[in-house]
Amino acid sequence: MFTYPGGFDPSAFPEPFSSTYRSHLKHLKLKGLQPKTIDAYARTIRRMGDYFDHQIDSLSSTQLTDYFHDLVASHSWSAVKIDLYGFKFYTMHVLRKPWAMPNFIKPPKVSRLPDIVTIEEAQALFAATRTLSYRVFFFLLYSLGLRLSEGLALTVADIDAVRHRVHIRDSKGNRDRFVPLPEATLLVLRRFWQTHQNPVLLFPNRHGG
Repeated sequence: MFTYPGGFDPSAFPEPFSSTYRSHLKHLKLKGLQPKTIDAYARTIRRMGDYFDHQIDSLSSTQLTDYFHDLVASHSWSAVKIDLYGFKFYTMHVLRKPWAMPNFIKPPKVSRLPDIVTIEEAQALFAATRTLSYRVFFFLLYSLGLRLSEGLALTVADIDAVRHRVHIRDSKGNRDRFVPLPEATLLVLRRFWQTHQNPVLLFPNRHGG
């Protein structure tokens, strides 16, 4: 059974918006976009449909200026950019019109430095973590420099002990990459695997689910 993004069945919308929304969902799927992107771009069109009484196929520059001006006042710049990209996708692939607003929105530039965890702070975190699986997982993320989702997705087959590297799959931008595997991390993973010996998962559910 097909699940619509956000649980919104296109038949709940008036025509012709319902038909174009269906077409939008099909194009999103066919372009191989990630589920989160599909949800975000679908939400964009629903939100614009609500704002313009489900008449969004011939919006003027003044109407779009008013819409995004109100959106900036009520949402984050991240949400504003997603709506802009979502409407751009809709314009080009559903309406089949050229995108004529390349510089329509320019969010303010913000420069932030990432939080750097020192070795001492990392050691304190490991020491304070009483559950073995969590302690090993935190150590893995720190020693390999992985994102949370990347660490959760790792399997036994991704650990190349011979070449001392780890295969990170479907990372940011849908790309795979290899990262070096320190000897200390390999030893920790081997000892931890002996506690569960799951043939597939590095971090299986502790309760057997």
